[in-house]
Amino acid sequence: MLSNSKNTLKLLVAAGSLAVLAGCASGQEQMKSDIDQAQADASEAKSMSQQAMNAAEQAQRDAQAALEATQRNRAEMDRMFEKSMRK
Repeated sequence: MLSNSKNTLKLLVAAGSLAVLAGCASGQEQMKSDIDQAQADASEAKSMSQQAMNAAEQAQRDAQAALEATQRNRAEMDRMFEKSMRK
């Protein structure tokens, strides 16, 4: 009878150990899934920030071109005004 109790106790300990290990494995899988999701989110954020940077650089080029055109127009208007004042 004592041997039966020992075997039962051993089986309970083994089953408990397996349950703990299964819980750890499940937790690790969830952690890996969370890490994978975080990496995907970071990759998407990086892509979006690159697109925003490209758009900002294009806006800067457009603004510079508009400034240069305005400066040329202003210089032409000044020349036209000076010419009309000389007449």
